[in-house]
Amino acid sequence: MSRATGGDYYALLGVPREASEADIKKAYRRLAMEYHPDRNDGDKAAEEKFKQITEAYEVLRDPDKRAAYDRYGEAGLRGGGASGFSHFDLSEALSVFMRDFGNLGGFDALFGGGERTQREQRRGPDVKVTLRLTLDEVATGTTKSVRLKTLEPCATCGGSGAKPGTKAKTCGTCGGSGEVRRQVQSLFGQLLTVSPCPTCAGEGTVVAEPCPTCRGDGRVKAEKTLSIDVPAGVADHHYLTMRGQGVPGPRNGPRGDLVAVLEIAEDPRFERHGDDLVVDLPVSFSQAALGAELEVPTPYGPTTLRVQRGTQAGTVYRIRGKGLPRVGEAGRGDLHVRVHVWTPDKLTPEQERLFKQLAEHEGKPPSEDAAKVFWKQVKGALGL
Repeated sequence: MSRATGGDYYALLGVPREASEADIKKAYRRLAMEYHPDRNDGDKAAEEKFKQITEAYEVLRDPDKRAAYDRYGEAGLRGGGASGFSHFDLSEALSVFMRDFGNLGGFDALFGGGERTQREQRRGPDVKVTLRLTLDEVATGTTKSVRLKTLEPCATCGGSGAKPGTKAKTCGTCGGSGEVRRQVQSLFGQLLTVSPCPTCAGEGTVVAEPCPTCRGDGRVKAEKTLSIDVPAGVADHHYLTMRGQGVPGPRNGPRGDLVAVLEIAEDPRFERHGDDLVVDLPVSFSQAALGAELEVPTPYGPTTLRVQRGTQAGTVYRIRGKGLPRVGEAGRGDLHVRVHVWTPDKLTPEQERLFKQLAEHEGKPPSEDAAKVFWKQVKGALGL
């Protein structure tokens, strides 16, 4: 079993492997409230636990991620090198928490949280791309280049959004905190509510003199090319996440992620069953009866298969290690060769004579020497 930083994802959330999405969300909410940094001021162990349970929740809440994790463990989520789905930092964990649960009925009002609201609002969006792969590329792994139309930090203002020679000023409404606090009366007495500052939209600063190039946004339209490493053995609809390769947030806000969804083209040579492949091999009557060494395709180039004497239609041979690699593990699946005995649909007079002669021998097997002579005649007549 693959392990996260602090253990198996299901164990981290305290749910069984068959838990529903609602059960997973409920378990995460309870644990997040317990280990949230604002309730455990300065406790590094609680902070680490918060990051771990958030990573586990982010995987198990998503059906595709969960399926990949259930099959391959954490290795199935990596997607190649450092660009894969790997352990959360605190800002990512807090962003997930705020995205799905907001202030949880006053949680941030009671314990603060303006900095997180600011960070979440300024983060740039994710970018989703589709990578089309052949089965041969799946077998060996590959590197794909993608051309993106995106936004990039403005070169004129360095992404600040302020006119060159000026800089953003502290918001006069919130004093730079990015939030405004109000006291409201309730059945339980006075409560403190916290909301994003309406003047600076939670950023804590305002741009008095916007940059003429980006008009104060800090970003301009751009195109860029990214290389994405695709590991061997991936499956259709798997995806790779490149952290911090998405669109930057306004005025030097953190970048979103790049999510590459994989589409694998069907290969007419093979059927895929997980890590195993199946190939159909047509053989002639004589090859099936006498045996033969035949060439069989694999994703790594052709190989030779010894078809045994007397092979029947439907026989399946297994060639070990000629299937697809196992994601995150050593070894490969197998290639299964399914034999189909080929029957000619048109016969020359000589071929028909020989098959009639064969029919006469059916029911009383000829001697081995006689069979060799007969099948040599058949092969010559069939041009084999």
